[in-house]
Amino acid sequence: MDSFGQHRSEDNNQSVVSRMQKKYWKTKQVFIKATGKKEDEHVVASDAELDAKLEVFHSIQETCTELLKIVEKYQLRLNVISEEENELGLFLKFQAERDATQAGKMMDATGKALCSSAKQRLALYTPLSRLKQEVTTFSQRAVSDTLMTINRMEQARTEYRGALLWMKDVSQELDPDTLKQVEKFRKV
Repeated sequence: MDSFGQHRSEDNNQSVVSRMQKKYWKTKQVFIKATGKKEDEHVVASDAELDAKLEVFHSIQETCTELLKIVEKYQLRLNVISEEENELGLFLKFQAERDATQAGKMMDATGKALCSSAKQRLALYTPLSRLKQEVTTFSQRAVSDTLMTINRMEQARTEYRGALLWMKDVSQELDPDTLKQVEKFRKV
């Protein structure tokens, strides 16, 4: 800045150059990640705990999706079996009315038991619906919020690793006797 508080063109040029360098190294890090090239082992090792936690998160995400699918299938099959069981029970009760023998009494008792069993099976539908609702809410809120945070963290990690690449590159060319190179390293 000059004495009037105005930015000098040198400052603007340096900040543009710095931003371009930062974007270059960030892009290089994205490229390294996308191509699967080997990254610095120390940087990767320092992120091991974070990567383990990310694996747990992705496992939770998959489990929620699978649980929702399973509950939906279970509800569908529960309805189908209850309907079939109830129809069989009604059929047996209807046939029992026509048959006055001991077999008729057994058909009536079996029919009543099947109808009762079908009703009890349908009673499971409400708790399953509640479970499905809870898992859906958890998935939509907690998992999606965490996923957004993870995406922001991944962007920050990419920028950080890009800056580390830049620092590594500059430090390899660093000559402590040259003040200009030390200043360049400090900016990085």
